[in-house]
Amino acid sequence: MNPYSSLCDDFGVYVYVNTKMDLPSGRETVLHFFDRLRKAYPTMTDFDRRENGEFVLEEDREQGSYRWVTIENRRLCIGYVNPPELDDADRINEMVLESAPYHLDCGPLDCEALDVLFAFDFMYTGNHDEVVAEALGMNTTLESVLQLPGTRVLNYEPSLMLALEDSCRLQCRLSIETRTNAYQIRTGQFPEAPISVYFTVRQYWGRSGYKNFLESYKNQRKHCQELVDNHIIPAVVRPLAQTIAAKQ
Repeated sequence: MNPYSSLCDDFGVYVYVNTKMDLPSGRETVLHFFDRLRKAYPTMTDFDRRENGEFVLEEDREQGSYRWVTIENRRLCIGYVNPPELDDADRINEMVLESAPYHLDCGPLDCEALDVLFAFDFMYTGNHDEVVAEALGMNTTLESVLQLPGTRVLNYEPSLMLALEDSCRLQCRLSIETRTNAYQIRTGQFPEAPISVYFTVRQYWGRSGYKNFLESYKNQRKHCQELVDNHIIPAVVRPLAQTIAAKQ
């Protein structure tokens, strides 16, 4: 079982290959690449070209658990939302990372950075920023500010970046995204929307020492899960989940 499915409403594993040059956008190249994916994963049948020129192949999102791959101008994106097991996400990530240099001509020389990201979504109807501040912001030096009489929290999206080794080329980032605006707070009309917790491990590629994307992915994926399990779950995910549950 996915170890994170019980902690949030939706969980996703995403990989981003950030390139220095534009990725191919020709009909033959794009269709050939996606056709290979479709043969490996026959349920990935929804293909589209978006208005901004991006190409996407994905499974039916209404299933709740689905894979997707997107070719942007300078970024190749792979995602698996609510994978049954983390190994399922690893399989498609590794397959795409192995095949992309041959099909899309985006090798290590062209790579700016490789990102591995774990995402946790919590559906909530109410002031997102207030919930995040209550879950994570109390017992800090800002507590007196958060409790000023007659005030309402308008924005509270903590973000933290750390270097994981001396060269600062392997980094991690914790960020929280809320979706509440001033109009909703003023009117008291809050639609149901997700509060997102993102944890990313980024490898800047130049002088990284890795021969290919797959080697780097396995190292980043290991770091990501270890840091999430030991720090992000107890310090961020569980407190946020508990605060939301207490308000519903």
